[in-house]
Amino acid sequence: MNSLLEKKPLVSIIIRVKNEERWITSCLKGIFSQDYKNFEIIIVDNNSSDLSLEKTKEFKVKTINIEKFKPGKAINDGIRNSSGKIIVCLSGHCVPTSKKWLSNLIKELSNNKIAGVYGRQEPFSFSSDLDKRDLINLFGLDKKIQIKDTFFHNANSSFTRKIWEKFPFDENISNIEDRVWAEKIISSGLQIIYEPSASVYHYHGINHDLNSDRVRNVVRILESLDTTKTNRGNLKSQDLKIAALIPIRGKSNKINGKSLLEIAINSARESKCINEIIVSTDEDETISLAKKLGVSSPFKRPPRLSDDYVSDLEILKFSLEKIESENKNFDLIVCLKETYPFRSTNLIDDMIQKLLNDGLDTIFAGKIEKRSVWKVETGATSMIMEGFMPRNLKTEKTVISLFGLCCVTYPSVIRSGDLFSGKKVGIYEVEDQMSSIEVRDKMSFELTKKLLHTNSFKSI
Repeated sequence: MNSLLEKKPLVSIIIRVKNEERWITSCLKGIFSQDYKNFEIIIVDNNSSDLSLEKTKEFKVKTINIEKFKPGKAINDGIRNSSGKIIVCLSGHCVPTSKKWLSNLIKELSNNKIAGVYGRQEPFSFSSDLDKRDLINLFGLDKKIQIKDTFFHNANSSFTRKIWEKFPFDENISNIEDRVWAEKIISSGLQIIYEPSASVYHYHGINHDLNSDRVRNVVRILESLDTTKTNRGNLKSQDLKIAALIPIRGKSNKINGKSLLEIAINSARESKCINEIIVSTDEDETISLAKKLGVSSPFKRPPRLSDDYVSDLEILKFSLEKIESENKNFDLIVCLKETYPFRSTNLIDDMIQKLLNDGLDTIFAGKIEKRSVWKVETGATSMIMEGFMPRNLKTEKTVISLFGLCCVTYPSVIRSGDLFSGKKVGIYEVEDQMSSIEVRDKMSFELTKKLLHTNSFKSI
């Protein structure tokens, strides 16, 4: 190794960002967990309208803003505001796969013949079939020294400041600034290295407009091979800030001397993923109760949100706005209503993990129903399930929403005002029939009272 890396020089990591709220926390946590510690991070933000920049404030980073985005200029601006002898480019929606990502990405820069290094890009388990195929085929397992090949990719790359000063990126082109740069590098007699051990998970692929059916078949074959499985790249719940939001209208009901709010809070506390529990209510007495139980209830909802015609989503949206106005930002929101006192122990964490594993925007708890279901409208009744055949022979099933039992979603979805606004909405099928019991009327209240009195449920 030459003197360039022997003294652990400062590495400037340039991250281009445009509405990366969902990914940036995991991206930055992955960087700060590296075994190579001498680095600085420059965020180049292109007018993000979400909470990307708010989330970056939790880390030691430097931020610059750009108005008009050109990929090469964004990188050049980031480098001009940096101090490192080594430059690393990383996309805001890429997450390092290991603690050696950075050290592996820069180690070959000791060789004066090597002008740049780019690393492997692996798909997340929930990436589309098209993107999985592209990334698996393009970013293989063999290291390459490129003497003629001009492929290079700035989603995950490195080079020295000395090289950049001689070969800055083209600031006028709208795409593939990395390929244009690599063309100049190769033409000058220098070399590029592809380093598969410097790997990141990348949300999307690099090709578009291909036949999705054909891609799906190719991906299935690739995924059957040990070296190209894609079920490992998931966001980690422990890297995210997750809040449980419990909306209540009026006072909390008590059953056998214990409030339903306390039972709901205990369910949230059993979660290994939830970082904070927040109660949203319109009642002073409930605010006092929440604080007595050791959780946050930082605001009182206005009377206009207490009418029967007001939806749960309106309450969630108002509550989130109040929370975020106090500069408290979360990566995920878990909605729990106190009216479901029989949540199973792992329900919340299992739903969070499924949302992350499957790349969902929202996930609801739901009860499977295979009995005949009828749709009744004015003057007409129609069956929306298969007829009166034995349930074990039915191929169709209906899922009854249990939104209040548990719903997990992103703050951006709540802000949109539509829990179905995302492209991917999932249902978590609840098999425990007790979990679906909801306290809504006198009959269900008395039933719950009897069940809780048996002392056979952990929720109490």
